[in-house]
Amino acid sequence: MNQPVLNLSPKVSDEVRKTTCYMCACRCGIDVHMKNQPDGTQKVAYIEGNRDHPVNRGVLCAKGSAGIMQHNAPSRLRAPMKRTGERGSGKFEEISWDEAYAIAESWLRPIRETNPEKLAFFTGRDQSQSFTSWWAQAFGTPNYAAHGGFCSVNMAAGGIYTMGGAFWEFGQPDWDRTKLFILFGVAEDHDSNPIKMGIGKAKANGAKIVGVNPVRSGYNAVADDWFGITPGTDGLLILSLVHCLMKAGKIDLEYLRDFTDAPVLIDADPDSETHGLALLDDDGHKLVWDRAEQRARCYDADDVAPDLTGIWEIDGHKHRTVFQHMADKYLDAQYAPEAVAERVGIPAGRIRALASEIARVAFDEAIEIDRQWTDFRGRTHQTMKGRPVSFHAMRGISAHANGFQTCRALHLLQIIIGSVETPGGFRMKPPYPKPATAHPKPHSKVTPGAPLDGPHLGFVHGPADLALKPDGSPARIDKAFTWENPMSAHGMMHMVISNAHAGDPYKIDTLFMYMANMAWNSSMNTTGTMKMLADKDANGDYVIPHIIYSDAYSSEMVAFADLILPDTTYLERHDCISLLDRPICEAEAAADAIRWPVVEPDRDVKGFQSALVDLGARLGLPGFVRDDGSPKFADYADYIVSHERRPGVGPLMGWRGNGDETGRGAPNPAQLDRYIENGGFCVAHIPDEAQFYKPWNKAYQDWAVEIGLFDKPAPYIFTLWCEPLRRFQLAAEGHGDRQPPDHLRERIKATMDPLPIWYPVDGADRCGDTDEFTVHALTQRPMAMYHSWGSQNAWLRQIHGRNPMYLPTEIWEKHGFVDDSWARITSPHGDITVPVAHMPALNHNTIWTWNAIGKRKGAWALHDNAPETNKGFLLNHLIHELLPPKQDGMRWSNSDPITGQAAWFDLKVRIEKVAAPADLKSEPDAGSQVSPVGKGPDDLEWVVK
Repeated sequence: MNQPVLNLSPKVSDEVRKTTCYMCACRCGIDVHMKNQPDGTQKVAYIEGNRDHPVNRGVLCAKGSAGIMQHNAPSRLRAPMKRTGERGSGKFEEISWDEAYAIAESWLRPIRETNPEKLAFFTGRDQSQSFTSWWAQAFGTPNYAAHGGFCSVNMAAGGIYTMGGAFWEFGQPDWDRTKLFILFGVAEDHDSNPIKMGIGKAKANGAKIVGVNPVRSGYNAVADDWFGITPGTDGLLILSLVHCLMKAGKIDLEYLRDFTDAPVLIDADPDSETHGLALLDDDGHKLVWDRAEQRARCYDADDVAPDLTGIWEIDGHKHRTVFQHMADKYLDAQYAPEAVAERVGIPAGRIRALASEIARVAFDEAIEIDRQWTDFRGRTHQTMKGRPVSFHAMRGISAHANGFQTCRALHLLQIIIGSVETPGGFRMKPPYPKPATAHPKPHSKVTPGAPLDGPHLGFVHGPADLALKPDGSPARIDKAFTWENPMSAHGMMHMVISNAHAGDPYKIDTLFMYMANMAWNSSMNTTGTMKMLADKDANGDYVIPHIIYSDAYSSEMVAFADLILPDTTYLERHDCISLLDRPICEAEAAADAIRWPVVEPDRDVKGFQSALVDLGARLGLPGFVRDDGSPKFADYADYIVSHERRPGVGPLMGWRGNGDETGRGAPNPAQLDRYIENGGFCVAHIPDEAQFYKPWNKAYQDWAVEIGLFDKPAPYIFTLWCEPLRRFQLAAEGHGDRQPPDHLRERIKATMDPLPIWYPVDGADRCGDTDEFTVHALTQRPMAMYHSWGSQNAWLRQIHGRNPMYLPTEIWEKHGFVDDSWARITSPHGDITVPVAHMPALNHNTIWTWNAIGKRKGAWALHDNAPETNKGFLLNHLIHELLPPKQDGMRWSNSDPITGQAAWFDLKVRIEKVAAPADLKSEPDAGSQVSPVGKGPDDLEWVVK
């Protein structure tokens, strides 16, 4: 029988160039295959995973593979542009970079010299925030932040204030040893390859996977057990688990005693200015009750024996430990499973069963590694003990108005069983662990013509650290770090446009944004935001006078800008995934990476960071020019190599000095070449004896100093009792010189408890009429998309070209929905009319849809008949950045009252069945914008020969 002759290994490319993917936040390593062309150029032919890369080990998802279509997208911007039509119309003319810089300088120079706060500079997920924040600091404006305020600040801040790290970029489960892995509200577009690889490894090792999420999709779909929780009640479920574990005595007392503040004594004198804060010795160290010596002693003395139940009585006041306060709070019957079951939507028996499973695995299947280590008190331990229960969480529990306390509650849960920084549990990634006290505090002092007095973002430790002007008004346009949202560590990007439009707390002159699609899916109140961006005052002038925007693609936001600085695609640029910013580290090693131009742009575009370098030099910003006024850096690549944040410490840790130094060393002009030769990354492994117990492990602390993460060892204990929260409560109770406004006192006292608490977020003040709006509504990004980008991608559009509203069986049957039905979804803010689909694997009172699928006509070079612009839709039209009016004259933001994180997932709606629109197009229709890059071809082919 004749068989066809097949070439099973066809030639894929003439050269392979290794760089870092940019199709989501995983930052996987990729091999970009290039083919030579007849004209002597090279084209991208194929993208696959880099098998040597520490993040993905060759695994690549649909997004990563589709990067080739992102690079060749018809929607790519081609040159700088200035607006010629009305804002929102999309009408522009192309200009040169010299003219673009001249326009930008004409707007920016006068405000820098007179009032730098008139510039609001906010960036999306650009992965270069250490650089963009440095630029903004040099300019002198206090108004800078990135997208974390509407994404995950509760997760990051909740973790750092509690244990010096958090999920996602801060840490990861011990995938090799965990035996029970529990996911809470995970965003599927984040960390997808590492989590998929980890879940696969855990399952292969026999571990059990549990998902806690109102929606059973993605990771939850492959979980062994699923808890379809009521949105916004995760914290209550977690504290019920804490209740069960404490009541059963299934907590790690030794771990709590030695590595946390559980034995720290708390001031019980109600008349004291430090009531509710830790008692301190004369050197400012926290005090514990020493069981052996029966006296109060410094917590870190080498021979101290902390007593979890110690009491120090002084003048009739019994100062008790944090642990005793925890017992008082969490053993209360209000947290019993029977008391919370109805609200969380999980039967009491299932809650008890989950608590029992956690206890069984943590204590009956405990791990002990035969490895010696020395702790910060100088005590040598012969083994490393572990509790093989691990957790992961993300936006789902974070994007609620109780998200900060919920995140803290989850960290409390893993700490009380001793599963943080121990074998089988949660492990931190360098540069973490690093407590809140090791981070900068926010700065906001504005001086005309001079830099800001310090970093914009950081961690406050009490009212003295708030970003307030001398008259008590907010120093920042987003009102971050004010009494309204005191601990807003990532800023409040979702409030910038609304506040700037309202002139509250003041007017701005120039809104400068990068890769932040605020005119569409990155805004709550999408329709209103577009109106605000285009609104004019009584004189016919735009309320926000100037808007500069940088993007690689013709997004919805492009149409509302006055000046466009066109960015490159990720295959045409230099980037630095830095230890100063958002590195690619794993728990076992420090690691960083670069992107580099594997192909040169065929358009008149420039990497945004290089454009900032040019603008910084033109404006004469400190750090961007030499003493003679000449530019200090040729471009961003030069900055990456030459810049030092501290002596010997720069953006990249690898191949410093003479090329042999890692972490610390002088700048090396050949550094980028060494990275390219190594596949685009550098790895520095943590010594075996330093792999666990990092906050308390002397070997890890010494290694962190050696590599430049710290300048000196900085061990610390976990803080279950969050003193910054208590300091704000003290102010609300009338203590101290800096006082909150009266209308916020009760809210501060109620929400800023130093121990994790839960409070409801579905009342009338937040969700409108609770009798009318009874259904929870969520939006999440699909695993195959990332922010706005995916739905312009010719390959990814075939996976998600439209999005229905998914309804649970109870709602589906109650309203008589059938296949191809449509519904009107109404919130206190507005309504949408959309197609619906049935999904049984869903919380019984929750509806949801994919985010960022729907597009505005004219954007992204899509044709007007594209399904994304017709049947695709956004839930954002129903969400507002402000809460429903309370008739008190105040503008209350739809945010967590502690951190200011946007409360995307607190939305409540009503639903009704309606006839399908005659044109079968979802509503509302946002109108059209002109595409400055035209439309894509009818048939898109990309064949590289």
